[in-house]
Amino acid sequence: SRRNLSSSDSSSHDDFSPQKKKDLTSSKESTILDLIDSHVKSNRIMLYMKGSPSQPQCGFSATVVQILKSTGADFSSVNVLDYPEVREGVKKYAQWPTIPQLYVDGEFVGGCDIIQSMDSSGELKELLDAGAEEKKED
Repeated sequence: SRRNLSSSDSSSHDDFSPQKKKDLTSSKESTILDLIDSHVKSNRIMLYMKGSPSQPQCGFSATVVQILKSTGADFSSVNVLDYPEVREGVKKYAQWPTIPQLYVDGEFVGGCDIIQSMDSSGELKELLDAGAEEKKED
């Protein structure tokens, strides 16, 4: 007689039953989210981008870098192409599906379209200057 090798086979040892890997994934994911959280909170202006400010690897990232540089803002960045876990994690962190992502004073500001529109309206410069003034007063 042929033995059924399905997971419902009660004669099978527990070692061979399907194991859930979710615990490993979720703990790794929460470590990544904690890392992103610490970046965002310890850097006043934080940009997650493709490439680096001196060598952006996509047009949207290049646009945001150009805008930030034009404001004279000092900003930190992470190249998500070097860190696939961060690339996925940052999308979950902000619940925003695309890169680049800009954070100011620990808050998610937006991606390329939002930054362009805030730049045009002068809102971005106000946001960046406001925090810079508070820093000087400390």
